[in-house]
This record gives sequence, C-alpha cells and structure tokens, in this order.
Amino acid sequence: MPRIQGESATGAAATRSVDFQGSYSKLGSAERAAMKMRFVVFFLWAGVAFSQTVTPTVPSSSLQGKHYVGSAACRTCHPQIYGRWRKTRMANVVRDPKEYPEAILPDLSKPNPLVHFTRDDIALVYGSKWKQRYFKKVGDEYYVFPAQWDITNQVWRPYFVKNGSDWWAPLYPPDNFKRPTGPLCDGCHSVNYDIKTKTITEWNVGCERCHGPGSEHVAHPSRASIVNPARLGFVQANDVCIQCHSQGRPLKNPMQGNYYDWPVGFHVGLKLQDFWQLEDHKLGETTFTHYADGTAHKNRMQGNDYVQSLMYHRGVKCSSCHDVHGTDNNALLLKPASVMCLECHGPGSPNGPHTSTIEEHTHHHLDSPGNQCVACHMPKIEQTIADVNVRSHTFRFITPAMTDMYKIPNPCTSCHKEKSTAWATARLKSWSNVSPWDLIQ
Repeated sequence: MPRIQGESATGAAATRSVDFQGSYSKLGSAERAAMKMRFVVFFLWAGVAFSQTVTPTVPSSSLQGKHYVGSAACRTCHPQIYGRWRKTRMANVVRDPKEYPEAILPDLSKPNPLVHFTRDDIALVYGSKWKQRYFKKVGDEYYVFPAQWDITNQVWRPYFVKNGSDWWAPLYPPDNFKRPTGPLCDGCHSVNYDIKTKTITEWNVGCERCHGPGSEHVAHPSRASIVNPARLGFVQANDVCIQCHSQGRPLKNPMQGNYYDWPVGFHVGLKLQDFWQLEDHKLGETTFTHYADGTAHKNRMQGNDYVQSLMYHRGVKCSSCHDVHGTDNNALLLKPASVMCLECHGPGSPNGPHTSTIEEHTHHHLDSPGNQCVACHMPKIEQTIADVNVRSHTFRFITPAMTDMYKIPNPCTSCHKEKSTAWATARLKSWSNVSPWDLIQ
C-alpha cells in the first residue's frame, strides 16, 4: 500500500475463416442469441465499432513529459465542479479515520466474535454504501482485517476471498495478512499508483483518474492539454470507467513478484485493451463472476455487462447517464432513473417502448415499483455482500424461460417471490405488446 507523493513520472492474427453455419443452425434460439452477443462484445470492446464514427480526441503528446498534480490543483479554476466531486463517494472511497473519525460506521465498543481489532488499529477505512472494510498498515503495505461491516443489514460478516471466487485467490496464501491491498485494490482506489515505489499521488478517484496527468493543463490551460472523456469516442470514453468497474486481469502477470487485479500501466489517453482483459466466461456455465448467459454475477462488473448491451453498441457512454462530478441522485445519475430512461425511450419514440403510455408497456400501475424502467431492465441480481445485490447493466429483459434454462434470476419472480416462472410466462403471453418469440429466450 502506498505512501502519498507529490509527483511520479509515468511511462507508458492472423485472420482465419471458419465455416460454422451447420453447427450454428443446430443451436437453440437462446444459444444463438447469446453467441451473437458474444461476437458483438468481442468486436466492440476491441474497438472495431463500425457503427461509431466519432474519432477519439486524445492529446497527441499522450503522457510524455506530463505528471500528476493532484485534485487540489484543479480547484482554483473549477471550484464548483471540485466542490460537488468532493462530496461524492468517488472522492471518499478510502478515508483515514484519524482525519475523518466519522468514517467508521459500526460501534467498535460493542464486542463481536469476528472483530479482533480496535479503532486504533485501523489505518484506512474502505467503503460507505454497501460494505465497509478496515485496513491495517504493516511496513509499506496495507492489509484487510478479516471482518467487514454489512451496512444494509447492520451486521458484521467475515471477509476472506476463497479459492473459486476471484481468480487471484489461489495465487496468494490463504491469509488476509499475506494479501496486500497494493496489488489487489489500490490501483483503482487511488491516482497514479506506482508498483515499484508503492507511492500514489492521492487516494480515491481523483480528477486525474479520469482526465489523465494534469501538469501541462495547469501550466497551460486549454482543451488540448488535458483529456476530457466527454470528447472521446464511445470506446475510449467508456474505458475510463471500465478500467475499474470490471472484472478482469492485466495482460501481464505477475509483476514485481505480485499478481495484480487492476490494469497496471493504464492511464487515460492510452488504450485499455493494451493493459487489461475482461474476465473470460464460457456460455452455459455459472461461476462466481458470471451467470450462464454471460450476465455479471457480482458487483463491480458494470463494464462486463455494459459491453454486451445494445446501448454500448449504439455508442451510448456511461457519462450519458452518470455524472461522477456529483449529483443529488442515486448512483450519480444525471436525473432520477426513470426520468433518465424516458428521455430516450418515451412512448412513441422509435427507440421504444412502442406503446402510447409507459403503463401499457409495463402493465404495472404508474406509481408502483414494477412501473420503473430499472425494475425490469436493470434488476438487482449481482451480489455485493450476502443478500445485498446491485443492478445489472446489460439492459436486457431476462425472461422466466432464461431462469428455467440457465438459473439466472428474472425480474418477474424476483419481485413476485411467491409466484412461479410458469405463472410469469403465462402473464407475459397474455400481454398483446409482448412478442411470444421473445419469451422462449
């Protein structure tokens, strides 16, 4: 785990033709749809996106001669944006309890068999929404105590990454205090982590995490002297978020004697694909990271989901819906979720839904949870801790038939828990605006 520094220098198939038509025709409709989606994911994430004509606008000098200066340097010229960002969870992922004693959420004075540390033992606190973990400093590294606080349920739970969960688990000893956070966490929870010196420019998702090193921009403020993700093509713009909001592994491992779980060497302005590969998945298999159809199974996989979506295929960016500089809405949405969705998907829109009202599309009352866009298109099926789940980002409607075939939860019976998938399918078939052919996949 790093110590803070002021500045740190940064460095920077053959094609074959396969005739698979015969075997493809033998696949069922669900398998064919999934196979098509796989091809879309491969080509789009690799940057071969023929439907997108925007040319990425990246400063030609890239990282040469630039260095990181810290978010405080941005405040002088951008005080309002800085002020909003400073209040976000992005700016407060990791906090020092000596500076922010309120950061520790549970009452550590109450005994618990899982908790064998005191407030004085905690060097850093991680998390404040779903779960909270506690870091102890040993030498120049930090390690996670084996107990975490479930914020939703207000209970202590064990923390230990078992074999068969994250890919790196069997490559480290089965002991939290032999698994440093530097290789496994800190690259995404800081700016400019240097794996050689274990130093950082600053903790948390600072300005330069998304805009790249800012020294030249501070010295010569102009559009040409800084990366603005809003002016990048959709592949590179989304990769700004995918670098941390995805499950994957570096192309090179180990490095400096450790296995890293974040894209070492990547800086905004470079190509993420040169440093990072998304976690592989075999269709039909349910794993710790994926459901059988390829939908993410756990938190922090929004990027894995999103590159499969039609939204991504159409060139929609993460920033089309989210503003990481800070908003008053959940998940830093630009507007409340259903308002956000309906700006592009209102009744009568060519994008759908193809009904005169939203209620005709959802078949739920106007003010009911089932009438919300995210209820059906972004169900909470991806685990973050225990029974607490976060929303998927494929935007696909998961049919009850998919539950029967692949055991992936569908939004109908996830809400109507007392009902069966047969009941849900029958109800969907009775809706005139639902294609019967969609219900078998």
